[in-house]
Amino acid sequence: MPLRVFHVDAFTAKPFAGNPAAVCPLAAWLDDGLLQAVAAENNLSETAFFVPAGDHYDLRWFTPRCEVKLCGHATLASAFVVLHIFEIGRESVRFETRFSGALTVCRDGDLLAMDFPALPPWTSAAEPAALIEGLGKALAALVQIEDNFFAIYESAEEVRSIRPDFRLLEQLHPAGVAITAPGDDDADFVSRYFAPSYGIPEDPVTGSTHCSLAPYWAHRLGKAKLHARQVSERGGEVWCEVGGGRVILKGNAVLTFRGELLI
Repeated sequence: MPLRVFHVDAFTAKPFAGNPAAVCPLAAWLDDGLLQAVAAENNLSETAFFVPAGDHYDLRWFTPRCEVKLCGHATLASAFVVLHIFEIGRESVRFETRFSGALTVCRDGDLLAMDFPALPPWTSAAEPAALIEGLGKALAALVQIEDNFFAIYESAEEVRSIRPDFRLLEQLHPAGVAITAPGDDDADFVSRYFAPSYGIPEDPVTGSTHCSLAPYWAHRLGKAKLHARQVSERGGEVWCEVGGGRVILKGNAVLTFRGELLI
């Protein structure tokens, strides 16, 4: 049985940068075990599956190890496939998700704009030893929301220089770790994201963490529109707008290949 696969680099305007996602359109849902096996075979940080449902699509995301509640770059990649390949004349697409409700993506010039829930982080009561030792560098502050820690540093250079111990960070299961600092050059803030317990040592560009990073930096910097840069090895750009309990995340996407997976 052939399964269509689109490989899309998200949050970048050029190939071989940003965050690669696999997008697999389906006519109907397959068994969850098969979806997980396909995601493991793709071996990217996320594989997105969507099924048409009337005027919208139902959408799910899987890492190589598990299903996740929210994913930004694979949503951007899925919207790119719908709006640039399947329905070129369409201006927007709505995805219904199992854990994060309706997510709408629309064209915004050369960008795609995603309407996501704002998830402002709160102050963490304690600093897990595995987190501090795993990052190997003292941090200025630590905040948290649900299954993500956000380690705050003083400078972008500190964020770039960290060489994490993924074995230690994996002990935080189920939790990921974002590290962030004020930006340099033209970025308002920078970040990196590690989630070894989900099978993702370092995620190149993480849209979902910006649902928390954007409200945090909007409050700290006193501005509602921000330019974010994720300073992973591949790197990527995210433009954020915060307001009304929502975060608009904007980015480019590039198709790098398409094909069929035989299952």
